[in-house]
Amino acid sequence: MTPEAPVPETDLKQQLAERFREVNGDHPMTGADDLYVSTQFVALEELCAVHGRDADAVRRLMLGRRLPLPGYLRSDGAEMVPADLFALADEAGGVDLLEAWFTAHWADRAAGKAEWDAYLSGQYVCLRSVTPATIRRKDHLTAAIDAAVNEPEAGSARWSGRLHALVDELDALEPAFTAYDRLRFGGPTSRDTCVDAVRARFPRP
Repeated sequence: MTPEAPVPETDLKQQLAERFREVNGDHPMTGADDLYVSTQFVALEELCAVHGRDADAVRRLMLGRRLPLPGYLRSDGAEMVPADLFALADEAGGVDLLEAWFTAHWADRAAGKAEWDAYLSGQYVCLRSVTPATIRRKDHLTAAIDAAVNEPEAGSARWSGRLHALVDELDALEPAFTAYDRLRFGGPTSRDTCVDAVRARFPRP
């Protein structure tokens, strides 16, 4: 049996771009989007050079659903990823152990699998650092904020202090986002609805 020829890096990069657009849609990146992404993320090839990894091999892992897709594709085609892209796999003991380690943070297996799929999509750009702990904390905070704004004691000093403590903690977890995110997510981000809108509606005393 003849072994398969290796896929050229240019083809892998194209495949990864196509997979990215399948997940996120095909939306243009503006100059402001590019600037935001360049300050918040790092180009995959640059990160691989720093860590002594082969970018081609990392693209294969992304396409094979073993590492998350890039968070963004910059206008120049650069695959933009978080600076700690490899941190979770290292903590888990390697890429081969990452999925089991990751999903074990949820008692409900179906919930863990759903979060793993979301993690692999690369769309957890809503967190400065993506870990099972920060994912779970964000979910808790957004649910708590949504519930708080409808409580009977809304507007009281005690309630306001509790609400703004939740909002401040979520603010610390989340980056600013960019206009591109509102296109691919089809509407406002969690920062829009749970931080900015809540602070505007219920100003701090």
